[in-house]
Amino acid sequence: MTKTQTFSLTVVLAAAIAAPAAAQPSGPGPIGRGPMGLGPVGSGPVGPGPRSVRLASLGFEADDRADELYDEGVEALDEGKYDRALERFNKLIDLKSSRTDAALYWKAYTLAKLGRRGDALGAIADLQQRFKDSKWTKEAKALEIELRQASGQTVSPESQNDEELKLMALRGLMNSDPERALPIIEQMLTSSANSPKVKDRALFVLSQSGSSRARDIMGNIAKGASNPDLQLRAIHYLGIMGGSESRQILADVYRTSSDPNVKKRIMNSFMISGDRTRLLGLAKSETNPELRGAAVQQLGVMGAHAELADLYATETSVDVKKRIIQAMFVGGNADKLIELSKTEKDPELRRTAVRNLGLMGGSRTGEAIKAIYQSDATPEIKKEAINALFLQNNGRVLVELARAEKDPQMKKEMISKMSIMGRSKEITDYLLELLK
Repeated sequence: MTKTQTFSLTVVLAAAIAAPAAAQPSGPGPIGRGPMGLGPVGSGPVGPGPRSVRLASLGFEADDRADELYDEGVEALDEGKYDRALERFNKLIDLKSSRTDAALYWKAYTLAKLGRRGDALGAIADLQQRFKDSKWTKEAKALEIELRQASGQTVSPESQNDEELKLMALRGLMNSDPERALPIIEQMLTSSANSPKVKDRALFVLSQSGSSRARDIMGNIAKGASNPDLQLRAIHYLGIMGGSESRQILADVYRTSSDPNVKKRIMNSFMISGDRTRLLGLAKSETNPELRGAAVQQLGVMGAHAELADLYATETSVDVKKRIIQAMFVGGNADKLIELSKTEKDPELRRTAVRNLGLMGGSRTGEAIKAIYQSDATPEIKKEAINALFLQNNGRVLVELARAEKDPQMKKEMISKMSIMGRSKEITDYLLELLK
């Protein structure tokens, strides 16, 4: 007995047991053997009698068969057995179950895999005609676009109402006929009829082209031909596109713009495209200290050690110098930070250098911070060194300094930090000694 038959038998028996004892068939009498040979079945009592249960059981059998065919078809697709998958989906379509619309979609998909594009489009048309409200129609429309474009047919992005389909058509057109696609993208970017999402994705598609026409369109958006959000995205994409032409467009936009956000985004694009020269020029010439600091930050991300060292030597603003020190930390220039921690005359800047050393990890700078603590008599610098070791969770060096420290206040400062640090055998042993 199959699993389906067992399930049907269980349903029938349960219904028979639950039926009232007095309930008898009210029809003309026996009409033949019932399901699974259980005996005669009449037209049934008033209410759900054995006949209605039999019909329900047959419905369960049909649903089970549909599920079985569907699973077998999808499994065959996953295994690349397209002929077997097609046979299963055709059987499922003939079954006329609740899975027919899904079967039609997967039939079209399978036919496409077999290279039978015309038949696949026919299956899609069948689905769209018979199941207008199916959730599979959108997937089918996307497949249709791919099939038509693969066949060399032009699918106009503007004619698509759904945004995802519009973008799919645009991407395909860009691959097959870029000369026709570029004017459409330009129109989509400036039209108020398209949503921000469509415009952003259209801009991304444009950024994948290396043509000078695509760069010109991107440049116009970067200069403010569309909304401010899209302008910033265009500036970002120009950085990704790279090349001297893109960098020149960015430089032109920087020169003519008065918007600090635009200028900062351009600096970021210079960093992405590896343009140290222009960033260094801005870090030197920009009159706005905040923007000068932003240029410094991008140089730090690029690891421009020599450029940052030269800038530090000529910079007059303490705030910008702090940004340079921060950029040195971002770029991993521990040697320069150690040097500044020892030689910088301004106590505030020296403390900033020590603090950033603490953020770089004990294995690289722990011994240097220890040496700074031992050689600098300034209490503020000593406290900053203790804090830097705390940031590194460098219990070993802190214990060494605490054991040798004669100043009660400084020793108390170190023990205070130790009491809230993470687990460290050196710290635990030292604190136990103090408690004896």
